[in-house]
Amino acid sequence: MKYVVVTGGVLSGLGKGVTASSIGVLLKSAGLRVTAIKIDPYVNSDAGTMSPFEHGEVFVLDDGGEADLDLGNYERFLDISLSKDNNITTGKVYSSVIEKERRGDYLGKTVQVVPHITDEIQNWIERVACVSSDSSSLPPDACVIELGGTVGDIESAPFVESLRQFQFRVGRENICFVHVSLVPVMGPVGEQKTKPTQHTVKELRGLGIIPDILVCRSEVPLIDETREKLSAFCHVSPEAVISAHDVVNIYHVPIMMDKQGVSKLLSNKLNFKLKKDRKLLDDWEIMANHVNSLEEIVTIAMVGKYTGLSDSYLSVIKALQHSSYSVGRKLIIDWIESNNLEDEVKVSNPELYEDSWRMLKEADGILVPGGFGSRGIEGKIKAAKYARENKVPYLGVCLGLQIATIEFCRNVLGIENANSAEFAEDTENPVIIFMPEISKTHMGGTMRLGTKSTPFLVDDCKIRRLYGNKSHVDERHRHRYEVNPELIEKIESAGLVFVGKDETGQRCEIMELKNHPYYVGTQYHPEFKSRPNRPSPPFLGLLKAACGIEI
Repeated sequence: MKYVVVTGGVLSGLGKGVTASSIGVLLKSAGLRVTAIKIDPYVNSDAGTMSPFEHGEVFVLDDGGEADLDLGNYERFLDISLSKDNNITTGKVYSSVIEKERRGDYLGKTVQVVPHITDEIQNWIERVACVSSDSSSLPPDACVIELGGTVGDIESAPFVESLRQFQFRVGRENICFVHVSLVPVMGPVGEQKTKPTQHTVKELRGLGIIPDILVCRSEVPLIDETREKLSAFCHVSPEAVISAHDVVNIYHVPIMMDKQGVSKLLSNKLNFKLKKDRKLLDDWEIMANHVNSLEEIVTIAMVGKYTGLSDSYLSVIKALQHSSYSVGRKLIIDWIESNNLEDEVKVSNPELYEDSWRMLKEADGILVPGGFGSRGIEGKIKAAKYARENKVPYLGVCLGLQIATIEFCRNVLGIENANSAEFAEDTENPVIIFMPEISKTHMGGTMRLGTKSTPFLVDDCKIRRLYGNKSHVDERHRHRYEVNPELIEKIESAGLVFVGKDETGQRCEIMELKNHPYYVGTQYHPEFKSRPNRPSPPFLGLLKAACGIEI
């Protein structure tokens, strides 16, 4: 097994996830089967209970694991499917060690960070690295490990120490350390400053890890003088100082790294041969250039709650982008804070209200993504109503399906005060109800989570055609509430048809409105399985309809 460990310094958010994913692409292009592990030093067991404002989106895996959004990057770049064990957290490690201690596994020893916690981390990495993550079912040849946060953080210390020990366990010839740092450009002459990188590498070396490759984030390409200086002060060869400057789109990053010799550096360090025919990289370059060439615009209005932080909807954005590449259009997302569409804002801030409604009405399509809580719900309902009445293409994901169902019950069926039990527990007309088997006492990991099968119940509809007329679909879920089964017959008789339900035939999974260009909702989250070369069908349908392409 070959390991590539990606660490970061100076500050977070430099792009370790994209760097790790791009290295995975280079390894894969060399003919290796690749998997990935994300280490998150926070004490939470997983990302499931974190606010999107705090941590970005929660990425859901096939087995129901609620993980860091970087696992989404790995899955999309490498076209693999990971499990909850591919996301290691302090909480998971300590829980496992404490459980073993309670069982008596340590035979009376005093349980300590070294060696018990560090051994647990190393054992976890070795175990997960051997698990197949692609359709071949064969064990991977290489594992990319990303350590979250920045070197020097208190909470990451046990993981850094584990990785220091790990290099001797697996052999230095089987592990490559890549350190991502910042080279800021300062002053009127635009001088590239190396001091932050010098300091972070010094700290990393002091902890016992010597980086083999330096990936330097900068607005502009590194000049030779900067590269030579970093080489001299950071104890790496000039060829191993890689410029990770800003590019037009992230699909250029693997190409950019390859052109600077990263593939060759990895092959020399880890002793594997590079293939002469690297079709995977050629395809990446074609895709990256295709994305650059898109000119004709398609506009999607994203009506949500966390619109101030795009990472909250990262997978949704990626699914829209993948679909826009497929239809050959340049995607513009108009972010609309849902409560700005509500009547209260019309009084308090009429200009903001008018601007929000103008954006909604000018959009080619409307998307209401998943979410929790009651804030901005009435605005989302108004957006769904506008899309339904004005034949504007609409996609509702999870909460977006529930919103559309509430709106339909209120304004088509005439059910007064129709609502969700999530927003009004004592509502007299609950269109959306709490799922009976879900815990009401615990928040973490208690939703309907992971990949579930959804059989189609109709022979022909737009959404089934988009899925290639399959008999069923397997998509990932994350929800606590569902459409009230008692109202389904009444809703369907008025034209809003639930074309896909779960295996029991009770739970509504996919809805589609008759006599509308595209008015679709999914209870599951199709964005999690979207890939650059294989866009998610519900999102592709939205983009096709928004462009006037027949489905």
